[in-house]
Amino acid sequence: MPFSKPPIGVGERAPDFALRDQSGSLVALKDLIGNGPIVLFFYPKDDTTGCTKEACRFRDDYARFREAGAKILGISSDSEESHRHFAAKFSLPYQLLSDPGGKVRALYEASSLFGLIPRRATFTIDAAGVIRDVFRSDARFEQHVEKALNSLQALSR
Repeated sequence: MPFSKPPIGVGERAPDFALRDQSGSLVALKDLIGNGPIVLFFYPKDDTTGCTKEACRFRDDYARFREAGAKILGISSDSEESHRHFAAKFSLPYQLLSDPGGKVRALYEASSLFGLIPRRATFTIDAAGVIRDVFRSDARFEQHVEKALNSLQALSR
């Protein structure tokens, strides 16, 4: 049986990346480090039932994330144009990043479920760039927001 390493987790440095957001701007993680915590959530697809609920929960609690000084970034393999439409349709106040081919998703080990459906995962990253919390759940998509807010509260203690 081949050895497989455990998924990336708490205490590890967040892998750097640079992706384009819904307006075409390049967003690099290294440029955000040092400016407060980051909540990075991977979701399967724009404008689908579960993903819309999750994205709208982040939107609905956006003020609480801002109060904690956190920046929210949503990532899927959808195009910048798809993200632009999704963000406009649901008034999403945070950046959605396009990860064509799922390279960043693979870096964060949030790859496909049974090779078919991209996984749902949320990472709370502190201002130093260290992962402080990871929540992986494909079915409990609305809990990603709750878990991220709880981890931000723990960071501020």
